[in-house]
Amino acid sequence: MRIGFIGLGNMGKPMSLNLVDSGYKVTGFDINDSAMEVLREAGGQKANTLDEVIAASDLILTSLPSSAACENVYLGEDGLLAKVPQGIVLVDTSTVAPELEKRIGVQADKKGISFLAAPVSGGVVGAENRTLTFMVGGPKELLESVHPHLMKLGSNIFHISEQYDSGTNAKLINNLLIGFYTAGVAEALTLAEKSGLNLDFLFNVLNVSYGQSRIYERNYKTFMANDDYEPGFALKLLNKDLRFAMDLASDHGVDLPISKALVALYADAEQAGLGEKDMSVLYKRIGEQNLTFKIEGELKS
Repeated sequence: MRIGFIGLGNMGKPMSLNLVDSGYKVTGFDINDSAMEVLREAGGQKANTLDEVIAASDLILTSLPSSAACENVYLGEDGLLAKVPQGIVLVDTSTVAPELEKRIGVQADKKGISFLAAPVSGGVVGAENRTLTFMVGGPKELLESVHPHLMKLGSNIFHISEQYDSGTNAKLINNLLIGFYTAGVAEALTLAEKSGLNLDFLFNVLNVSYGQSRIYERNYKTFMANDDYEPGFALKLLNKDLRFAMDLASDHGVDLPISKALVALYADAEQAGLGEKDMSVLYKRIGEQNLTFKIEGELKS
């Protein structure tokens, strides 16, 4: 099995390296040449164009940072759907607008091209450790044919439905919950700190209580406790997914008042210059806002 990998960023790079380590012949393409050089040094092949990826692949995976990039790679004049022959399977692991995945799927069907929309959850750590969860929309039989290869990258693969956007919808709901959990941890620990509680000790208490969550453990132990917010999962990416979730709600006529406030909270943090940091940096932003609030209150008094 020859595998092409388009998009060698925070997620795509470790995924492609794991495929090389599993013995696949992997040909990678990215606009960042240094990322392709890392793949080459690990035993993969560099491609200079999408044509070279297509020529060297039986299965092509994509991991792209935005809807615009995904649309260009798949639906552009020189994109994959314009050039791949029937027989090559395309699997998009990006988290993009559900409407886009549906359009790609419809166009792929018209051309007789095999396509799955399979966004992943688990972050960079999951990509590195092969513990990703795949949420897949598209033909079930097609997923069964590539399942052994995806299992080299993840530990959980779910077929959501035959609808191409169904996996993306599930991923957006997942990330909406992540947004809630992250904001909850940030506000709760800000209050705990101001109350004079030891945050390390509090973690041990709450970790065996109903306040425990995987996001609490991730955000606190990996980032907040070390005061190190290099991503992980960048706040701007979570903010993007939250906006997609709100668009999904709007499409279905669902009002989510608490989610609206949540999106505004993350938008404020991104506008404050924290978009490139890990999402757990929301804790720092809330602390700064409370400090400003306190100073303003003291000035008024």
